Amino acid sequence: MRNTSKYTAAAAATAALAFGLTACGTDSDPASKSGTAADSSKALVVAASPTPHADILGFVKKNLAEKAGLKLEVKEFTDYVLPNTATETGQVDANFFQHQPYLDDFNQKNDTHLVSVGTVHLEPLGLYSKKVKGLDGIKSGQTIAVPNDTTNEGRALQLLAENGLITLKDGVGTSAKLSDITDKKGLKFKELEAATVPRALNDVDAAVINGNYAIEAKLKPAKDALVLEKADGNPYANIIAVKKGNEKDARVQKLVKLLHSDEVKKFIEDTYQGSVIPAFGDTKS
Repeated sequence: MRNTSKYTAAAAATAALAFGLTACGTDSDPASKSGTAADSSKALVVAASPTPHADILGFVKKNLAEKAGLKLEVKEFTDYVLPNTATETGQVDANFFQHQPYLDDFNQKNDTHLVSVGTVHLEPLGLYSKKVKGLDGIKSGQTIAVPNDTTNEGRALQLLAENGLITLKDGVGTSAKLSDITDKKGLKFKELEAATVPRALNDVDAAVINGNYAIEAKLKPAKDALVLEKADGNPYANIIAVKKGNEKDARVQKLVKLLHSDEVKKFIEDTYQGSVIPAFGDTKS
């Protein structure tokens, strides 16, 4: 059993609202000042998606944190919004669930001020189906489900285009939308919130699923996907994010160092067998 706290969306939203009412902050409130030195004796609270993020953090907490002098608390969130809002408001100190393109888009749309302090791993996006066994089974008239958030939908469409299932306008890159498809090859598309896409597999002919949600749905990306993203040169490595000004928090720096350790690399490789790939790197923000 994971030694973590699990937040439902409703509970987290309520907590975030309560925090927002009390922590808008006065000048005398240290929590209201971005960049104020944190008390290193306090636990570092990290919001994380359950799999693989909370699992990786759980390994660090159980095996590495105490020796490094780090108190670590993990709170699980099951969506792609609340971890960022909780980090922005100070309800948590950091989060671990997203890649840089998603964070950039989120900051722009929500006027948040979050930055990366390092990359940890890549979860290859994959195309899955319970109705066909290969790409050649995807035919005109069939329906493919894709994530509906800006960055992951563009990423999904790029995966389909790279494998000849659709044609996109030149130069649209990872910001591609359904309207940028110039040739659908007769395919239909169903846009869904990323976390719900695996549950749609029985209702569509194929679905592009984020790696963490595929694993949670008991899919094995390295084995079950019709096609997976390539790891080389992939910009979608998952990151540890904090509110701007908190990058130098000694607890955050300790966590990043531990996440980049040989022990974590081996844990990821042994546990996920290619479905999650170590992708250690310093922040570029």
